[in-house]
Amino acid sequence: MADKSITKTELVASIASATGESQATVSRVVDGLFSTVSEAVAKGTKVSIPGWISFEQVDTAARTGRNPQTGEEIKIAAGKRVKVTAGSKLKAAAK
Repeated sequence: MADKSITKTELVASIASATGESQATVSRVVDGLFSTVSEAVAKGTKVSIPGWISFEQVDTAARTGRNPQTGEEIKIAAGKRVKVTAGSKLKAAAK
């Protein structure tokens, strides 16, 4: 597993360098991308970039959990979460 992560600033700088666009322009595009994905997923719409990644909202059922400190059983309410799935191109790049 990689011991380094890429920050948004590093990502923006890399994309700007690769495309010749300004970092300010790339930053606005990245912000717009994540804003659009967030809004769509919040509405229950699946967002898919074929071959790369998809995001979707899924429901979780109510369940019984356990407090790890005390061992006491606790009720966990039903809710929603975001499911992120890697596409074939992203999986191939990770090999």
